[in-house]
Amino acid sequence: MAQFQFRAADAEGKVVEGTIEALEAAAVISRLQDRGLIPIRIGALTDAKAGAKTTGGRLAGMRARGRLGQRQLLIVTQELSTLLSAGLPLDRSLHTIVELADHPELHRILDTVLNAVRGGKSLADSLGEHKFFPPLYVNMVRAGELGGFLDTALARLAEYLEREHELRNEVKTALTYPVILSGALGASLIFMMVFVLPRFSALFKDMNKAIPLPARIVMGISDGLQNYWWVGVIVIGVSWFAFRRSVRTPAGRMRWDSFKLRIIGIGTVLRKLEVAALARTLGTLIKSGVPMIQALETSRAVVGNQVIAKALVDVEVGVREGAGITNPLARSGVFPTLAVQMISVGEETGKLDEMMLKVADYFDRDVRTSINQAIRYLEPVLILVMGLAIGVVVVSMLMAIFSVNDLPM
Repeated sequence: MAQFQFRAADAEGKVVEGTIEALEAAAVISRLQDRGLIPIRIGALTDAKAGAKTTGGRLAGMRARGRLGQRQLLIVTQELSTLLSAGLPLDRSLHTIVELADHPELHRILDTVLNAVRGGKSLADSLGEHKFFPPLYVNMVRAGELGGFLDTALARLAEYLEREHELRNEVKTALTYPVILSGALGASLIFMMVFVLPRFSALFKDMNKAIPLPARIVMGISDGLQNYWWVGVIVIGVSWFAFRRSVRTPAGRMRWDSFKLRIIGIGTVLRKLEVAALARTLGTLIKSGVPMIQALETSRAVVGNQVIAKALVDVEVGVREGAGITNPLARSGVFPTLAVQMISVGEETGKLDEMMLKVADYFDRDVRTSINQAIRYLEPVLILVMGLAIGVVVVSMLMAIFSVNDLPM
């Protein structure tokens, strides 16, 4: 038997917390429901967690002061969907969510939303007043309110956010090792150039013309890093400032996004990522009852790449003119042929929302596979580059040392 920690709500929306011994989480849910409680959060309680439970409140409070992000939005959506699906009224469900919020800023936002709903505003309008809830979220909630299926819309939103969160975490995890390896390479080279080579420079100070050319080049780079490092810092800082200022302009952002899509290897993966996110957004919105034009407008607002966002403007025009979505997508030249063909089948069969979600799933898997393959090739390449770079420095110094014996006395 394992111990499970739970949070649940009663019929009045009051939060109840505790622990239950059970074989699995499903048994915990069943026992809570038998007691007339609505399960909200259930997690296995390990011995270490049980031992730290007395100090957990203070630590949780410290962790709760981090930055609000998609993870918090996902948890709020899941909890609200669970409470509404169990039959609790909206205001009581929101009140329960406010009590569950550990983060001070999240508590403030949810409390403001609750007061606005109690004051007669719709949930969508109340959420729209806070940047924490993106346009996609607000539009889906509005469609759910108008169609009378708010709990279903929130469940779809939770699924959407969870998949996006999983994909983002997988990409970050896959890139962690190459980033660490690249950092180690840079740190090793800088250490050798700044702390090791100067000792050799003093030895060869009066022999610059006699030592081999590779050694003179390496020592010249070392001297430059020691004496003129501030020039490099200024150049990098100015370049970064100019770049950031450029991409904030519409033309500069368009050039940068277009360049990213043209990078060999990386551009293809970025395109697939954007198409997967776009297809999931459109599919989720359409399935939730949002009209096509409004779904395209919302999707365009959440697309990260401006080249693809511009293509969506043409698609939106085509849909307004009655041309459907497939032909404008094909004419844009931005979307992969397979995605266009799958969307065409969905449009012809009247199952566009389902096909959009299938397109998203397909390209999500494709992106994961591409990234994993790239990482497998990248790791040995980085190790080889690290070995070659350090080897060049070492060999250059050895050549200089060996050349001392050949110098005229």
